[in-house]
Amino acid sequence: MTNAWESDNCEQLRSHFAYYAVPQAAMLWCGVPPEDVDSEFKNATPHPAIRGVWSHPYIRCLEPRCRVIQDAINSGALPCSRENGKPVAASDRVAVERRHVSRDDLKDWIAHQFPADKPAFLFDEIERSTHTSINADSFRALQADLNARNARLEKATEVYRKLKQEKDALESERDSLRAMVDKIAAPGDRAEAPYLTIIGAMLELVRSPRAGRDSDAAVIRELIENYSDKPGISKTTLEARFADARRRLNST
Repeated sequence: MTNAWESDNCEQLRSHFAYYAVPQAAMLWCGVPPEDVDSEFKNATPHPAIRGVWSHPYIRCLEPRCRVIQDAINSGALPCSRENGKPVAASDRVAVERRHVSRDDLKDWIAHQFPADKPAFLFDEIERSTHTSINADSFRALQADLNARNARLEKATEVYRKLKQEKDALESERDSLRAMVDKIAAPGDRAEAPYLTIIGAMLELVRSPRAGRDSDAAVIRELIENYSDKPGISKTTLEARFADARRRLNST
């Protein structure tokens, strides 16, 4: 059985103390896998006029990155050491061929000078996917803005819900009124015939006035005596129609 401490190679701690020669750091920055750096460096050649700068026939970015690292060391922006990895004072001049940079110093310098360039040998996946301008304050500001937008969206959704309910209620009322209108539509010829018969008979009575027509019952009796063979002329129908007509007349 293998103990946990036997399989832990302390990779994170080891990388914390790592340091690189300038051309080695430049190659890693160019994306060369760590296991291929030494073999690829054999194909590199020193710059004919600039000490500490190397070029490669296929790795085109090696030379410019060597130069920018050396310039940062010269300006004091990037601390350096010798082969032992121990930092030296800014006043201590280290020969360009012997210059080394620590992993942490190189990472901080690249993050500050080239925030969009985060090589995998220095930055993990989360660091590479996070923009440097996103800090705690900007995150809180974005979160507050998002919360405000969500609140406005919820309010708008509630207003929409109420308006839709009102619209549905109006449409329901409209459909109900339409059904009532359709139900109270003008009668067809068959339904209209009794009304016309009664009106015609009443006109005849009006044209020949005589005594005794002093009540609905008297008028109904006379209509039945003269027009009982006509549609709509019956005691029950006339009583109902007269009552409806009187109610309609009184209600207008």
